[in-house]
Amino acid sequence: MASELLAESLSMLLYLVVAAVLTAGGLAAEYASLQHLGSGDALVALWLAALGGVMLYAGLYGIGYQKVLARARS
Repeated sequence: MASELLAESLSMLLYLVVAAVLTAGGLAAEYASLQHLGSGDALVALWLAALGGVMLYAGLYGIGYQKVLARARS
C-alpha cells in the first residue's frame, strides 16, 4: 500500500515538474518573441510565438490539466 502511494506521488510530482518547465519555457519563448518583434525581426518572432504557444498548451492543458489535475481529483 505504501509503495503504491509513493509511486503515485512520484509520478504526480514528475508530471508537475514537467508541466512547470514547459509553461516556463513557453512564457520565455513568448517574451523572446515580443523582443524580436520589437527589434523588427518578424520571422523569428513568429517562430518563437508558435513555439511558445505549443509549449504553453502542452504545459498548461496537456499535462497540467489533463494529467495533474485529473489525478488530484481522483
